Amino acid sequence: MKKELIELRVNGRIHELAAEPNKLLLDVLRHDLGLTGSKRGCDDSSCGACTVLIDGIPMLSCTLLAASCQGQEITTVEGVAEHGGLAAIQQAYGRWGGAQCGYCTPGFMMTVKYLLANNPDPSEEEIRNALSGNLCRCTGYEQMYQAIRDAIEAERKGLAASSR
Repeated sequence: MKKELIELRVNGRIHELAAEPNKLLLDVLRHDLGLTGSKRGCDDSSCGACTVLIDGIPMLSCTLLAASCQGQEITTVEGVAEHGGLAAIQQAYGRWGGAQCGYCTPGFMMTVKYLLANNPDPSEEEIRNALSGNLCRCTGYEQMYQAIRDAIEAERKGLAASSR
């Protein structure tokens, strides 16, 4: 298949590359751009391990053609860090053991980033509903929920989660 030149804006940087028209965004991110945070977990859009933000909205990169994402801002887990350091949610995940094997963590991080950007003080039910499209096969959900609550509290106080 003939490659086409595409331009993607990923984590604030523009990347020009040649890709087949049927190449998935997940494959471009991982193989062409070396951004391996997003994972291939299921290949049928049921696990959420490949979640990225497209113009701020969580999307499954295993279901999107890379060429269809031109002109949109793509944020991967590599783009979550703030001011050269870990974001509050990343720090809280580490502290609470929110990532057991870590495979699902990037997808959860992106979903949480979206949730907190749109609802800085979600209820327990809103957190659980938001994360319902992401699967953890290690069953580490309680640690994740605690990490999210911790990050919310840190943000509310205006403190980095690690300064507690």
